[in-house]
Amino acid sequence: MPRILIIEDEPDLALSLSADLRRQGHEPAVATDGEQGLAMGRTGAWDLILIDVMLPRLDGFEVCSELRRLGVTTPVIMLTARAEEAEKVIGLDAGADDYVTKPFSLRELRARIRAQLRRGGLEAARVFRFGDGELDLDRAELRRGGTPVDVTPQELRLLEVFLRNRGRVLSRDRLIEGAWGPGIAITDRAVDSHVFNLRRKIESLPAEPRFIVGVRGIGYRFEDEDLTKP
Repeated sequence: MPRILIIEDEPDLALSLSADLRRQGHEPAVATDGEQGLAMGRTGAWDLILIDVMLPRLDGFEVCSELRRLGVTTPVIMLTARAEEAEKVIGLDAGADDYVTKPFSLRELRARIRAQLRRGGLEAARVFRFGDGELDLDRAELRRGGTPVDVTPQELRLLEVFLRNRGRVLSRDRLIEGAWGPGIAITDRAVDSHVFNLRRKIESLPAEPRFIVGVRGIGYRFEDEDLTKP
């Protein structure tokens, strides 16, 4: 999973970006000011960095410029509320790879993130295969043995969360955040009901699940040693 560092001091925006990035199959982390962002960014542990221009302590231009001076080559996308050409030039001269002006749509930001990750061969997978099943995100389609299976959009989102986190134990709260979104009021029983319905569509023996395994007292884990992605 591509790791993305978000350097953003607006809590609501940082939370929204983190949630959306998780839904897209990324692993986000947040720094809330320029100094913290620089300290985290300089480790080189990231596949992409999103930097807001207006930050406390160090502004986004200073953070980006210092990262480049330190030899960090991670792709950087600058986020700003200003649209002046001169400011974009400053950001690009500081070493940014791209520039997005607020307010921006998540769809636009996703496209720019994919473009940067493609350059490094790290674009999130769009097709997953498990057993005789296949989840095609571009077609919003679940297939078994090559035949489309009738599923709801919510079941597709839930399955995507499982597949992107295969082998990990996921609590119901984590499933709600990933498949429904942060702040959505969904009961644990409703999550269990969606998991039950999904099992009926992907398991040969739903009562003895091979893929979506319950973890007592915690949640669920997607198990499949043969799961692959192109």
